[in-house]
Amino acid sequence: MADQDIEQAVSRALEDAPDRNFSETVDLAVNLRDLDLNEPSNRVDESVVLPSGTGQETRIVVIAEGETAIRAEDVAYEVIGGDDLADLGDDDNEAKDLAEATDFFIAEEAMMQDVGRYLGTILGPRGKMPEPLSPDDDVVEVVNRMKNTVQLRSGDRRTFHTRVGAEDMGAEEIADNIDVILRRLHADLEKGPLNLDSVYVKTTMGPAVEVA
Repeated sequence: MADQDIEQAVSRALEDAPDRNFSETVDLAVNLRDLDLNEPSNRVDESVVLPSGTGQETRIVVIAEGETAIRAEDVAYEVIGGDDLADLGDDDNEAKDLAEATDFFIAEEAMMQDVGRYLGTILGPRGKMPEPLSPDDDVVEVVNRMKNTVQLRSGDRRTFHTRVGAEDMGAEEIADNIDVILRRLHADLEKGPLNLDSVYVKTTMGPAVEVA
């Protein structure tokens, strides 16, 4: 359970958000310090499962064939087979559109080499190379887990953003998501909390409220 300070910051961000006729995303902005981000090993690059979910649709594309592809049809945003993969490799614009519209890719291990050949230059620079799916993995279980997953990625920039919920979620749920993210950062950063300069929460169109 998140501490009261985080929950109060989320409550303020939700209360201060302007009225809209749609549910806005709630985002976390993280400002780092005392890290040489030109050194790739110092960069943040983590997948985090949010305990309360993202509150919005997470688009997951599965690259698979046979029984795995059939099972994925019910849970994935789209399923791509080997022939479709080759077609995408011949159409950069379509491949880029798919990459931009997709949150995560999952691919059977046996197809990862083809993914690299046909889509590596599109997915690699965007940080969207697929998570490999082993023969023992349950594709439905993996997709459902990843629907509650967000990516923390700083690149070489001191400030990065990630989704932590949606405006129609409760403040406590969003605060629990933020708490999990902060704990992960504290554990993974070289100096833990000392590498965090500031953290803000806000709705898409609303003002930022400092969390830490």
